[in-house]
Amino acid sequence: MFSLAELESVLAPVRQSVPPTPQYAWPLLKERFGLEVVVKHENHTPIGSFKVRGGIVYFDRLKRQRPSVRGVISATRGNHGQSLAFAGARAGVAVTIVVPHGNATEKNAAMRSLGADLIEHGSDFDDAREHAMRIAAERGLEFAPSFHRDLVLGVATYAYELFTSVDDLDTVYVPIGLGSGICGVISARDALGRRTRIVGVVAEAANSYARSLAAGRIVATNSAATFADGMAVRTPDPAALDIIRQGADRVVEVSDDEIAEAIRILYSATHNCAEGAGAAALAALVKEGARPQGGRAAVILSGHNIDRSWMQTVLAGNTPQAG
Repeated sequence: MFSLAELESVLAPVRQSVPPTPQYAWPLLKERFGLEVVVKHENHTPIGSFKVRGGIVYFDRLKRQRPSVRGVISATRGNHGQSLAFAGARAGVAVTIVVPHGNATEKNAAMRSLGADLIEHGSDFDDAREHAMRIAAERGLEFAPSFHRDLVLGVATYAYELFTSVDDLDTVYVPIGLGSGICGVISARDALGRRTRIVGVVAEAANSYARSLAAGRIVATNSAATFADGMAVRTPDPAALDIIRQGADRVVEVSDDEIAEAIRILYSATHNCAEGAGAAALAALVKEGARPQGGRAAVILSGHNIDRSWMQTVLAGNTPQAG
């Protein structure tokens, strides 16, 4: 999607607000899995999610190209909305976010605290997205999609940090929501000339990307009922699907029970909190067992924004039920 020079050109604006996040090889994970497991800690950004990087690059471009923009609207389950609210406030642009009814209470509160005007509509992300697009047309607002070249370029900076800090990565596991994260990792790997295998991870209950890759065409699902709300997407983005098809080694499906267990493993082994999507990469590594066969693997802990009640449920040994 972009050259190495273009990727390196956005490091400065991103790092004005987001210092490089750590990547640690935790000893207890090596002991458990028999290989070195590097965790890329995107839960250590100012909003607790990798998404903030994309929002910064998106608004940097928007303000240069359209300095008089009235406002931006988008749909989200939480982290994309926090990213836009964070970056929009710094750019002086009003941000409106549409979320589905029953969205995570604490993510909603975080978006409001960052200055977003929050609207609740529909039963899932796709319903919210359609409503946001209608409001954009009615009010003359800029609609910010959840998958956009600027967003991918921004989030690719975490992959740049990972690949330039850790040598000889055999495999990187990346959760898939609408696809900006994995497309950023694929693009950064290619720009840097690495040979690392990229494995995408989807929730079994929101597996439209896995189905679409198997069918060779877009296959939407009727629901996306997973507590890993950052992965709860019913309809893939065509551009993202194409990049994943060309650049990913495979896509692994994980159950909500497997995601919950991965949250517990991360907490015990690293004492880091992970939301569902943030633990999905580790869940896939667990599911594949000894497949990486020694060497060095990385998992992307993409965010830690899980509601307290759900975290209590997980740490008690249970799995939250998706609304």
